[in-house]
Amino acid sequence: MRRILALGGYRVTVGMPAAGDLVGVWGQSPYARRGEAVAARRGAQVVRVEDAFLRSLHPGRTGEPPLGLLVDHRGVHFDGRAPSDLENLLGEHPLDDHVLLERARGVIARMREAQVSKYSATRTDVAPPAPGYVLVVDQTHGDASVLASGGDRARFLEMLFVAREENPHCRILLKTHPETAHGFREGHFGPADAIGPVALYDGDASPWALLEGATRVYTLSSQMGFEAILVGHRPRVFGMPFYAGWGLTDDESQFPRRKRRLTKVQLVAGALVLYPVWYDPYRDRRGEIEDILGALEAQARAWREDRQGWVVANARLWKRPFLQKFFGREKRLRFEDDVDKALKLASSTGRRCMAWSTAAGERAVSLEDGFLRSRGLGATLVPPLSLTLDHEGIHFDPSRPSTLERLIHLRAKRMRPDQTERIHRVIQSLVGRGLSKYNLAGGLPKLPKGYRILVPGQVEDDASILLGSPEVRTNEDLLRRTREANPDAVILWKPHPDVEAGLRSGRVDAPERWADLTLDRVDISLALDAVEEVWTLTSGTGFEALLRGRPVTTMGVPFYAGWGLTRDLGPIPERRLSGPRPTVEALAHATLIDYPRYRDPVTGLPCSVETVVDRLANSTIPSPSALNRGLSKLQGALASYAHLWRS
Repeated sequence: MRRILALGGYRVTVGMPAAGDLVGVWGQSPYARRGEAVAARRGAQVVRVEDAFLRSLHPGRTGEPPLGLLVDHRGVHFDGRAPSDLENLLGEHPLDDHVLLERARGVIARMREAQVSKYSATRTDVAPPAPGYVLVVDQTHGDASVLASGGDRARFLEMLFVAREENPHCRILLKTHPETAHGFREGHFGPADAIGPVALYDGDASPWALLEGATRVYTLSSQMGFEAILVGHRPRVFGMPFYAGWGLTDDESQFPRRKRRLTKVQLVAGALVLYPVWYDPYRDRRGEIEDILGALEAQARAWREDRQGWVVANARLWKRPFLQKFFGREKRLRFEDDVDKALKLASSTGRRCMAWSTAAGERAVSLEDGFLRSRGLGATLVPPLSLTLDHEGIHFDPSRPSTLERLIHLRAKRMRPDQTERIHRVIQSLVGRGLSKYNLAGGLPKLPKGYRILVPGQVEDDASILLGSPEVRTNEDLLRRTREANPDAVILWKPHPDVEAGLRSGRVDAPERWADLTLDRVDISLALDAVEEVWTLTSGTGFEALLRGRPVTTMGVPFYAGWGLTRDLGPIPERRLSGPRPTVEALAHATLIDYPRYRDPVTGLPCSVETVVDRLANSTIPSPSALNRGLSKLQGALASYAHLWRS
């Protein structure tokens, strides 16, 4: 709290206030009265502080800090009996700026798609009750927002009575508060109220899923009433919350000060974009609502995917510590040496099973590095900043569908304006900062003049070649065919960094037979900026070239081939050739935002792609340990020995 308030422009201190000072109190809590009394005696002003509307993954009583605060000099947002800064903002701010309203539309869409709310540890893999019910929202007993609206057990029973009277023969669902479900505080409804068509719901389905299945919504002052408006309901409101009285609700109370009619987009612009003091926990700075959505999207996804726990098969010893940090926040990972043992353990313990992609087959979730991996090579045991979980296949195996392929199809059908704007900013940041998968340094030599084609080499025994390039399997063939097709071009050969380091196979003897120049240990982003075209088998460099607007020819079937964005010489699967065609932005959104999971190396928290881009650009990444560097050298020596033995 102290840090967020400081970022909001407040210096928090203790002692008796002087006239004109500010006395901070927590909303209308019982302790607030002491601050009010001191302020009245000393001629100071009371400032009321509350949690922001998108607070955290879990309720505050679990000890999790908030992602933002509401700081109000006039009153408090949930008490409509007196003015508040939020009421004043909603009543007097123009709320007509196009950029502001577009941001608000994006906020609504992102909240709904990611199913995030005030508390976002809710499940999306459980089916809510069958749709067609009337939703009556409970709140915690004695909460200040309830008391400010005159709420008590009798008022909630009256609300239930009205809901039954206005909706005869309809099912009634009583939604308990998350703190009640966690056992922290009692609600107003209990099992005794679940009579006839009335049922209690204290399950883990998100508020969004419950609201989408409801025909009508009744609330006293719950934030779910606000979210009901965003879903498209006109909730029946029995209290005096901030969202009532603006023409978006059916109100039991009168709001003579609230004469303005708002749209739901304007309501969001005021309540979520302009009013709160948001906190970016990754950069330790004041944030924007988009920063908080990125944090909650990442943290909620990690909680939802990891809450059952995982058994990991075939993970090398050096990978286990970072896998534990990535996927073991909810339950520590269990490791087994093969998939059969892992599946058996997962079945007996109620966990799920993941395995490194080549070992997963069709029985386990496939695990693989993401496309913004690290500053350094995996072969040198540098841990990744991003990993992917594929529940359907794996992105480099075109013989079967993958989760990434499905996501590309999805984004090809529809990209919202906020999504297009977001990925455009990410692409601009990647290209402008010269970032790539491994982010290795190395200057560019003087290049021959002419039409330059970059040919990136690959590791020849890599699964992406074995599975995704059935017709051309070697770097030598790639180079030769590129030269045959482009006799007058300047061919620039770029060996794979793992091959340059002597850690993997794929060396080309005498590349000058086809290439005009070999780019040894050159930053791939510099190389891409210096060429007109890229020819590749399945390298991720082709994807990075597309982000930079370079034409790409593929001889294999990488994940980005077959969508109309590349010239493809390999056998593209039929399923990629039909349906809407993705833009580069749609492809990038699926690949960099929807598909991977990211972990911030500084805070250890699940994070958004924007945070990882900043870490890579600013080099705020812990260096590999001496043990990792030693293991890397040993691995390289063994690889060199194996290469000599095979020769």
